[in-house]
Amino acid sequence: MMTPQDQLELVEQAAELLAAARYLVALVGAGMSVESGIPPFRGAGGLWTKYGEPPMNGFQQFLEDPKLWWERRLARDGARPELQEAIERAEPNAGHYALASLEEQGTLKAIITQNIDDLHRRAGSKNILEIHGNRYRLRCLQCHARFDESEFTITEIPPRCPHCSGLVKSDTVMFGEPIPPLVLGWCRKEALRCDCMLVLGTSAVVYPAAEFPLVAKSSGASLIEINPDETALSCACDVALRAPTGEALPLLVSRTKELMNAAEPG
Repeated sequence: MMTPQDQLELVEQAAELLAAARYLVALVGAGMSVESGIPPFRGAGGLWTKYGEPPMNGFQQFLEDPKLWWERRLARDGARPELQEAIERAEPNAGHYALASLEEQGTLKAIITQNIDDLHRRAGSKNILEIHGNRYRLRCLQCHARFDESEFTITEIPPRCPHCSGLVKSDTVMFGEPIPPLVLGWCRKEALRCDCMLVLGTSAVVYPAAEFPLVAKSSGASLIEINPDETALSCACDVALRAPTGEALPLLVSRTKELMNAAEPG
């Protein structure tokens, strides 16, 4: 069993890696959202555990009858309203603010998030790559334009893009839907570019996101995992902190700043 002293030593090791990093990238999974009160999809209390998993061909079903899909979305039926209401109630936690602080000081260059809840942006982060989209945005399937849902006027169902008249859907990526190539390309570019990657609250089993730490590692980057549980990626990490991100990240960021300040001339 790991002692508090062991944890402090791991925080120190991780802080040294962050302080030395020239290009830090974070990969964030559902665990960070769960800490803000958003239910997971799988496991105890998960939405799919309660309501059953969505069809693996959800995107194809949308394309076959987008009008029906939009009618159901607007009616807030099934598991959708529980998730929507949880996201609407959720607030950024200490882990989100710690990442925003790292970005503000210039250490963190990009966040690759699998979450759709917009909490990173609300915490103050700016360079965010939303690989699975954003619950508060819509996207045109033809020209790939993205719109804030609150500012998009729906005059017909299904709605059409004001730029190209293409079909508009939620920005969130459905099962069977290709991840938009632009964001996927940027994620891979950041994984190749970084010399250190934070792997936060992710089980590291959902692809393509799960491959980014391995891409970074193969290019020489250090990996720092923060997760209460061991994952499929743990054995590849240089440091693994067994704690929630909202607890460990603020400590790690604080110690990193101390090390960086101590290293400054004068």
